[in-house]
Amino acid sequence: DREQSVFAWLRLSPDAPPVVIVCNFTPIPRSEYRIGLPSTGLWQEILNTDGTVYGGSGLSNQGMVRADPVASHGFPASATILLPPLASVYFTRISG
Repeated sequence: DREQSVFAWLRLSPDAPPVVIVCNFTPIPRSEYRIGLPSTGLWQEILNTDGTVYGGSGLSNQGMVRADPVASHGFPASATILLPPLASVYFTRISG
């Protein structure tokens, strides 16, 4: 997303669940930011570089987001996330 300075990518492995990485390169938090995902279900936030433990503001997705069957970015599912300022968040699917 060039206009909002957001980069996102999906890491796939035959031996591990998928991991989605979303990075916000601006000092502006992005609430209700929609990201495409390969499947519906619960996605756990496994890393948030805006955590207070890293000196950040502590904005988070309360540990997880739910992906619904709403197509986005070429994927069959998507979720809206809170994207903290100047931070990266990582998600992995934990249940359907």
